[in-house]
Amino acid sequence: MGQDRNDWTDEYQEFAVTRAGHLYRSACLLTGGDTHLAEDLVQETLGRVYLRWRRISRADNPAAYAQTVLTRAFLAHRRRHSSRRERATDVLPEMPEPQPGGDAPLRLTLLEALGQLSAKDRAVVVLRYWEDRSIEETAAALNASSAAVRTRCVRALARLRALLGDSLAEYASL
Repeated sequence: MGQDRNDWTDEYQEFAVTRAGHLYRSACLLTGGDTHLAEDLVQETLGRVYLRWRRISRADNPAAYAQTVLTRAFLAHRRRHSSRRERATDVLPEMPEPQPGGDAPLRLTLLEALGQLSAKDRAVVVLRYWEDRSIEETAAALNASSAAVRTRCVRALARLRALLGDSLAEYASL
């Protein structure tokens, strides 16, 4: 006999509370620091996960599933809104208060550089290096081939190096 509705709802709520912060941080990276869009993407992700929670909760890694849903929601949003031709600016949106002991200048520099990557390149960088996913896992999350992920990784990292230049080494020495 299946789980009682209250049991799986409680289980989902626990999952959502423990994963929401991580999903939000990933969404902020994906959106280039757009905190409002990041919040919307997390809400959309958690809503989609809730609708399939009974099946997802039995999977090996529900957190990875949620991250995949977030990434796909971000890419779908970018496709829907690409016709608006939004332009990147040198003015960052309002950011959350820096955490004590955090490295705010480095984070702002990295967010600005990530914001200058294409949506798919940014998604590859976030999944591979923030989420620490393998090339195969990243490819599955993006519905792409492993070769395409490798190519995007090389291109995105080269672009980040060009954008950051010596500034990353400067921040690392602080």
